[in-house]
Amino acid sequence: MCTYLFYIFFLLRTLNILFSNNLIVKKGGLRMQTITRAMKIIDCFISSEPNRFLSITELSKQCDLPVSSIHRLLNAMIKHELIQQDQERKLYGLGITWLEYGLKMYDTMDYVSVVRPDLEYLMKQAEASVYLRKPIGSESIIIERIDCTNQTILAHEKLGLRSSLHEGEANLAMLAHMKREKVEEIIQELIPENEKEEFFLQLNHIKRDGYAIGEDHDNQITTVAAPVLNHYGDIIGAVNVKIKSSTMTAEKKEQVIHEVTNTVNKISWKMGYQN
Repeated sequence: MCTYLFYIFFLLRTLNILFSNNLIVKKGGLRMQTITRAMKIIDCFISSEPNRFLSITELSKQCDLPVSSIHRLLNAMIKHELIQQDQERKLYGLGITWLEYGLKMYDTMDYVSVVRPDLEYLMKQAEASVYLRKPIGSESIIIERIDCTNQTILAHEKLGLRSSLHEGEANLAMLAHMKREKVEEIIQELIPENEKEEFFLQLNHIKRDGYAIGEDHDNQITTVAAPVLNHYGDIIGAVNVKIKSSTMTAEKKEQVIHEVTNTVNKISWKMGYQN
């Protein structure tokens, strides 16, 4: 899991470098073309044996890209220690920044092991599959999943799955509790003008209730979600459960909501949040 999240962080870091070095021409297809080329280079190093160094010629063949393009991108990455160069052998390998930022990312994600017992307890009490999400920019990613042993749901969401913050109960629960500026930024970017007012009202209701609930009518699955906060009161994640709608009586619904909100309160307390 740490490896997957580290890969995402490296991608974001790489894109930032490409923009800051003016390597991405801000004209639609050219921008995406350069991003794709950079990712091809990254994939070559990731798929190689650990600590293996590659020549520009090897990278050019594996990526099916001109040597000049490979050279330009490698030079930009070297400046930020994403790539290192063996000048004597004229070979390239992964730089120290991989380790540096990977460890930083690991530190931010280590709370998963701390809260896993709470997620497992929630799964047993609610008799529902449990998910933990983490916000990343205008999206979120599933970083933990506890499958319910007493209930079979076919529509499982995979670990590492990303989705936009304006979609799904877990994302809405996080977005509703984020700072106003962030909420407005997301809405401005993703919500059509004629739907903004209604979307704001939906977020206000979720914030008032402290949780979000919704049903996937196609799969007959009900989701209940609530946000996790840190000691600053900032959103660092959301917990949600998925349960068969056919089992959601009025009594069961109240029980599940209670269990979910109680769980995120415990986790938030562990993260230093005090209300």
